Amino acid sequence: MGSLPTPERWGTIVTGSYQLIHRFPIVNSVISMQGIPVQLAGGVFWRAALGALAAVIVSAGSFAPSAGAQESAIDRLSAEGEAQVIAWRRDFHQNPELSNREFRTSEIVAEALREMGLEVETGIAHTGVVGYLRGAQERPLVAIRADMDALPVTEATGLPFASTVTTEYRGQEVGVMHACGHDTHVAMQLGVASNLVALRDELPGSVLFIFQPAEEGAPEGEEGGAELMLKEGLFERYQPDVVFGMHAFSNLNTGQIGYRAGAIMASADRFELTVHGRQTHGARPWDGVDPIVTAAQIITGVQTIVSRQVDLTRAPAIVSFGAINGGIRNNIIPDSVELIGTIRNLDMATRDSVHERLRTTVTNIAEAAGAQADFEIFAQYPVTANDPELTRRMLPTIERVVGRENMIEAVPRTVAEDFSFFAMEVPGLYLTLGVTPPDVDPATAPANHSPLFYVDEAALVTGVRVLSHLVMDYMAGN
Repeated sequence: MGSLPTPERWGTIVTGSYQLIHRFPIVNSVISMQGIPVQLAGGVFWRAALGALAAVIVSAGSFAPSAGAQESAIDRLSAEGEAQVIAWRRDFHQNPELSNREFRTSEIVAEALREMGLEVETGIAHTGVVGYLRGAQERPLVAIRADMDALPVTEATGLPFASTVTTEYRGQEVGVMHACGHDTHVAMQLGVASNLVALRDELPGSVLFIFQPAEEGAPEGEEGGAELMLKEGLFERYQPDVVFGMHAFSNLNTGQIGYRAGAIMASADRFELTVHGRQTHGARPWDGVDPIVTAAQIITGVQTIVSRQVDLTRAPAIVSFGAINGGIRNNIIPDSVELIGTIRNLDMATRDSVHERLRTTVTNIAEAAGAQADFEIFAQYPVTANDPELTRRMLPTIERVVGRENMIEAVPRTVAEDFSFFAMEVPGLYLTLGVTPPDVDPATAPANHSPLFYVDEAALVTGVRVLSHLVMDYMAGN
């Protein structure tokens, strides 16, 4: 006959006024089963309940945990590990590193995972780290992703652990700050790993912890981020069944979770445009081709793509010019003008359409003016879309953890996320975590990427609990 688990392990058989399997209150009479004292209530019912339990133990030869026992264990472990998660977060916050330069962060992550007993792989996509937790079963395999990089922002929060790090970025000396909450993502994911390691013998599957570099974008001339991790074969080697992700945002209060089936964040693409004219004297424009006027016509013409050519009832789209540069003197029409901008879409088919229409508009307006346009679109991040079925399936878990009143159906955001690459390979669920204190209106809180971006650390345990329960519940459903 298999041995009974210890009370410390399961938290289900204990002495005194306790609970048996979190369902049957046991009081009064004391007996001993395999050396474990258990108090029992008098009466036929409780003796029958104990007999039924003993019969299960004898027939199965082992003692399997109830879902309630696992749930209680996750919440207990999350509470016990909260101080450590906050300590990790503060350390990462005080020592931020830019994209593809997350050397210290990745070393700390790898060492922590090794100490937990995970199989660790490093050097993925430059500084990425992966930890593999083998459970009681190999499958299903659930992936969880946290991004590690910071931003070239000089922190102004005044926190005792505020970043004072500076570095060179694009030839300028800049401050470095975790102004988008990636420090919290890494810390929470380490907390989830700690929870699930403690429960590994009960895990009906395995977990792949992905610590990803360069979500904010690789430095110019380099590759990085989720796309490079996949290019280097991460999912080909491990073949996860699903992937979960979570992002801290100031637009929600602590304790709230944002969710949405389908598109939750936009695609992001960059374009560069050079309009070539023919330089001439400003007093004799007919002797040349004016690229400044042509560029102005292109900017105006492009506005009709979104307002008149795209079906906005299907999904929003944005085309924005961010810079225009041409000419050096008031009486010289220059030879060329350079423009750069961004394209955002919440539907991949609309994205393709906008790209095609933008190219046509730019080319035709330039030709009509007698100019030539060199135009290039640099595809960056696809639409981040949550798998509808996976979202539907996991909503009860989120509700159980935070309560229906703290579940916020998110409005799609036109910022972008390279979690999208992972979610294009396997079903994905990407959630947002509120980090603005309950007594502060999120509408007035400094936004992500602000030098004043502030995280209420009481929110971190919510993130740890939600992600831990998502993993366990998904596995249990398979």
